[in-house]
Amino acid sequence: MKLLRIIPDDTKFGFMNFRSISFPVSALLSVVSVTAFLFIGLNFGIDFTGGTLIEMKATSGHADIAKVRTSTAELHLGDVEVQEFGNLGEVSLRFGLQPGGDKGQQAVVEHVRSVFSADYEFRRVEVVGPRVSGELVQSGILGVVLSILAVLVYLWFRFEWQFAVGAVIATLHDLVLTLGFFAVTQIEFNMTSIAAILTIVGYSLNDTVVVFDRIRELLRKYKRMAISDLLDLSINTTLSRTVMTSMTTSLALLALVLFGGSVIKSFSYAMIFGVVIGTYSSIFIAAPVLIYLGARIAAEANETESPSDEAVQNAK
Repeated sequence: MKLLRIIPDDTKFGFMNFRSISFPVSALLSVVSVTAFLFIGLNFGIDFTGGTLIEMKATSGHADIAKVRTSTAELHLGDVEVQEFGNLGEVSLRFGLQPGGDKGQQAVVEHVRSVFSADYEFRRVEVVGPRVSGELVQSGILGVVLSILAVLVYLWFRFEWQFAVGAVIATLHDLVLTLGFFAVTQIEFNMTSIAAILTIVGYSLNDTVVVFDRIRELLRKYKRMAISDLLDLSINTTLSRTVMTSMTTSLALLALVLFGGSVIKSFSYAMIFGVVIGTYSSIFIAAPVLIYLGARIAAEANETESPSDEAVQNAK
């Protein structure tokens, strides 16, 4: 059975010709992202800013989440997260930190009791302070940094140092632009956003490693081919896989955006942005960087050897 090919086998698109455009554009977007992060900042959610956590259970055994969300919105107490958890009928409410210190937080509890006490039993009331939230920020940053370092070490042993540096540059590019996306759009940044960033790192690296593996394979096969031509050949032979992976992932994420609700909104939007940026960086950032890092090629650099159609087919 012939495998599905969205991209024709004889595609010979010159991706490396666009590196003079992709590098300046990415540098500009990175500067804009850093500027937005420093001067606008992230819209931190309750997980990071602190607030009041209330857990309650419906006396009827069934919680109407839509009605709970509507009722909490009518209280006008700022950001609130409503989630079902545990057994049937259990609901958690997370309210943002209110002005007025302890009295402000207590007022939140009183308002919620006045609205839901008839139909719900209150199980837990807790105030999350800024100190705990600060620890969450540090843990999140530490997790991202350690994941990047681990990948750097892996790629260094798996390939060569040029490939490791190229992958890390592309990954940092994706992280910076994702943070800029959160800062510009002001989508709430919470613990699910940290999960989205780590997922984006994994997705981007997976796509990059697939391309790098084909580059390494062709470096051994075409020892006299110009590096830019070899990179184009490597990307074109993996382009069908890249497109299909991006499309299927995007369709799943689109379903989360449309039907997932507000609880995972930040995760869904960030992941869609991350899939686009991750695919772009693996082609237009990670691969072209190898040219400037002097990726190892055997024989003379100026001599090129154009592969025959049969050779290209074998490479695929």
